[in-house]
Amino acid sequence: MIDPERLAAFALMTAVTSIVPGVSMLFVMARTIMNGWRSGLAALLGMQLGYIVWWLLAALGLGTIAAAWPRAFTALAVAGAVYLGWIGVRGILRAGNRFPAGPGARDGHGRRSFAGGILVAIGNPKSLVYVVALLPPFIDQRIPVVPQIVVLAVVAMVIDLAVGGLYIGAGRRVATALAQPEVRRKADMAVGVVLVAIAAGLLVDLAMR
Repeated sequence: MIDPERLAAFALMTAVTSIVPGVSMLFVMARTIMNGWRSGLAALLGMQLGYIVWWLLAALGLGTIAAAWPRAFTALAVAGAVYLGWIGVRGILRAGNRFPAGPGARDGHGRRSFAGGILVAIGNPKSLVYVVALLPPFIDQRIPVVPQIVVLAVVAMVIDLAVGGLYIGAGRRVATALAQPEVRRKADMAVGVVLVAIAAGLLVDLAMR
């Protein structure tokens, strides 16, 4: 069973990184604005299917490392926590910068949105970073790893769907708000501070294991 505090920290990290959009959420938003909520929903569901590929790879790879090389897994977990802190610091320093809407954000809808969502999830290099660098700090290698990854995957996908639903529902209003430099800057800074705090807590927890 995953430690409740670690699970809560993971859920918080997932939520704050989803709320301020990167390529994936901007893709959903763009589909919604251009073609309506059904297109945005198709893109969001397609992305969740694409993420399953990364979660399966994480379950196979991280499970093997934890069983065969526990010290290497611990080192990976520490590196992941440090990297998470670095993402937070970078977010604070770069607060207000805008992101591109992602490939194919303005063409077609329906099936194209669903297929586009899959491609965005699989092709986004941040997905690889997420499963390789950011998952280990939240996993306890002293207990079976694969069940923990399954739980984390379900939590992450539920949060992603919820946040994506907010973007679909809000549509143009969210896009307009985040287009304002001051609003975007404050949102980015808040996310950066939260990520730094989570990273610090993870490092303390890893040091005490």
